[in-house]
Amino acid sequence: MTLNELKAIKLAELFSALSDASRVRIIALLMDGEMSVNAIANGLNMTESAISHQLRGLRQMHLVRARKSGRQVFYSIEDDHVSRLFTLGLDHVIHG
Repeated sequence: MTLNELKAIKLAELFSALSDASRVRIIALLMDGEMSVNAIANGLNMTESAISHQLRGLRQMHLVRARKSGRQVFYSIEDDHVSRLFTLGLDHVIHG
């Protein structure tokens, strides 16, 4: 398999987005379903500000999506590709 430069860069950016433990923990929580920023912050014992910062990057990489309801924003996994990528990576770590 060969990759052109643009696809190689985009793939590297994807893996870079997953290179932070906080972002990985956020994705792990969202694997259980949609959550508000507050619920994610409480679940990870982090501030809402820190969670929002990480979610912004995950959203820019199309790993999570946002849904606004009134003043609250709820986040979920973008699509099945993200779920499969996360699960495969976790399986590799567990069995590695």
